[in-house]
Formats: sequence, structure tokens, C-alpha cells
Amino acid sequence: MNDLNKALMVLNGLPHVGPVTLNRLLGAFDGDAVKVMQAGRKALLKVAGVGPKIAGTLKGWRQHFDLRRELGLLKQHNASFITFKDGGYPELLKQIADPPIGLYSRGVLELERLRFIAIVGTRQPTLYGQKQAGRFAARLAGAGYCVVSGLARGIDAAAHIGALDAGGATVGVLGCGLDVVYPQENADLYDRIFSKGLVLSEFPFGRGADRQTFPMRNRVVAGMCEAVVVVESGSNGGSLITARFAGEQGRQVFVLPGRVDQSTSAGCHQLIRDGATLVTCAEDVIDELGAVGSDVLKLQREVEGANRKLPQDLSSGEGRVLKALEGGEVLLLEDVALRAELPIHEVAASMMMLELKRLVAKRADGRFERRG
Repeated sequence: MNDLNKALMVLNGLPHVGPVTLNRLLGAFDGDAVKVMQAGRKALLKVAGVGPKIAGTLKGWRQHFDLRRELGLLKQHNASFITFKDGGYPELLKQIADPPIGLYSRGVLELERLRFIAIVGTRQPTLYGQKQAGRFAARLAGAGYCVVSGLARGIDAAAHIGALDAGGATVGVLGCGLDVVYPQENADLYDRIFSKGLVLSEFPFGRGADRQTFPMRNRVVAGMCEAVVVVESGSNGGSLITARFAGEQGRQVFVLPGRVDQSTSAGCHQLIRDGATLVTCAEDVIDELGAVGSDVLKLQREVEGANRKLPQDLSSGEGRVLKALEGGEVLLLEDVALRAELPIHEVAASMMMLELKRLVAKRADGRFERRG
């Protein structure tokens, strides 16, 4: 690694110096990070947004950032640091107002050869939402796109898995350092992406995830992609931040609608009201953006929902309970009993059998949802 890239790594890892200030500093010193590191205190204080605290951090950077340790961790984790001046840096990301000056990267993909689409959504999806995220990801990956998401639980994880299972490309953008597994339940997925895809982070090794890092992660997800697909989001979900970043950057925002009585779709419906493009399948996205290359897979629409046939080995009560849950509804046991017109004790017994047959799932909030 040359001196310029080392200087950029130091600047990127300093506390209290955000992307906006970093880009202003580089602009004031001809884009040369070495000049920023060598500048005197008075010269630094002339840059907009640089006060005594930031100037002091820059001048005493060795107290805040251990460059030798960071270089050692890069080697240990078989990772690299891509600066905005390098060829492997995502081209679209350079165009946003406050791009990261560098990205930590680990994996096997070459970013400059790919077209990126983000799939994002709630961390607490319905089974329907997980299934759709996986199917969108698989079909878009099969059509030649690289699926990008935030490696969070829920919709993000389903999107990464869908792309990987289809043999396609996927990039996970972290809200923490490359060596921090968050959430821990995604450890196996991290390893899968490291070996077959790519993981990116603008944060140095050891940086944990917090309320500040997640919005920064979301702007990278939106910034590197030509479009964002939102699959299930509450009215205050983080995926709405990603969608807002995408809209501000002139990228297309696609939204999968959900049930009007599901809180996990409230944010999606708000985005549609605000002008996002409603989509019901991956073909809608491909029709808007165009296919990648000439060897695009032929994608077929699938018909689901109310026309699904019930399994043959169900009792009468089980069939009525399962039918009450059709169409993706998520209901309490009492609501199922009302829909099925059965006593609640019979519904409870039927629900237990349906869970054993893996036809119904009980959510953490006590409500039930039909699988498949």
C-alpha cells in the first residue's frame, strides 16, 4: 500500500471526522491525503467544518489510530482497503455528495464489472416478505445483477441467501468493522458471502455497530446501486432511510406492496404514495432497468395465494384453520378461531398439528402465519 492510501486509511479511521468534513479537507488540499496529514493547525482551521477538536485529532492522529495494527489486520483477514481513487471503488458511489474516502473489502468479486441493485426491508419480516425477498434476489441475480444489502437479519439476509442460492453475485455492506459479526446469528452467512461474494465497510477494524453507523451504511447501499427494491418496511424502518438516500441521489426506488393491515408494509405503502414504483415481480424491475448482457435467463411469473391447493392429509379443522391464514395474513389464535368459525380449543389443537407439519409458523409476538 502506497503512502497516499495509508494516509487515506488514517483519515478514514479518525474519530469525530465524518465523511463530509473529510471530503472538504481533501478538496482544500488538492485531493491529497498526505498534504492533509502534513498541514499545519492554522491551515486546517481554515477548512469549513474543521474546529479545534478536529484539528487536534488530525495533528495527533497517532493517539487515535494505530496504522501498523490496521495494516496487520488487513493482512490477517485477507482484506483490502479501496480508496475512491482506485479502480475497484464503485463508480456510482463516487457520485454522491459525501462518499466514503475508502472502503474495507473482503471477498472474491470485482466491483467494476458489476451492476448493482439493493434489496432492503424490515428486520422482522413475515414469511411472505422473506420469500419474496429471496425470489426477487434469485431472479435479479440470475438476470446478471449483483444484489446488495446490509447483512442485517430479516429481509437483508433473505436477499443475500436468495442471490447465493441462485449462484449469483451479492455484496453485503456493514454498519461495523469487517471483523465484527453483527448480528451474530448471521455468522454463517458472513462466511458464505466472504467465500462467494463481497463484504464492504467504511469502518475500521473493531468498530461496533451503533445508531450512527447504520444510516452511514444505508447511504453506501443506496449510493453504489442504480436502484433500490424495498420489501416490507414499517413506517419508521431503516430501509426508508435507504430509499430516501436513493431518491435524493436520483436512483430508482421500487416497492413491493403488502397487506394493508400489516404494520410491516406501512412504510412500503407510504413510499408508493410518495411516488416510488410499485412492483410485483423481478421482471417489473428488469423491464425498467434493462437486462444485463445477452445471456439473461428467461424469467417466469408464478401464481400464488388464494388458488393454492390444500394438502390432502389435513383434518377438517386443520383445513379450516389453514384457509383462515391464506393470503399472507398474520393472526392471533382468537382471530383464527373467528375466521374458521371454530372453538378456540379446537383451533389451538389444529394449530399445533399444522406447526408440526411445518404448514404454519408461530411468530415471536404470538401470532400465526401460513408457510409457503
